[in-house]
Amino acid sequence: MMIKPLGDHVLVKPVKEEEVTASGIVLPDTVDKEKKMEGKIIAIGPGKRLDTGERASMDVSVGQKVLFKKWGGDEVDVDGEEHKIISEDDILAIIE
Repeated sequence: MMIKPLGDHVLVKPVKEEEVTASGIVLPDTVDKEKKMEGKIIAIGPGKRLDTGERASMDVSVGQKVLFKKWGGDEVDVDGEEHKIISEDDILAIIE
């Protein structure tokens, strides 16, 4: 299935990282509700439409790893894998 986000939305595949304590206990992601998430950008929209009718350019591109708000956007299932569609405003940083 192919998904093309609209406006300033971005399709991100989250990278789930389990947090392990020094004693080897795996902490579920529900422990820290403020934790930010990492993901890889799969598709981007054309950009937000400005009042002039033109489109604002996107600051991110396909293939970049980003840090985004955990509770932002909506979860979608793409070919049996979990993805999120988020606004570009919910992206906090690009990971280099």
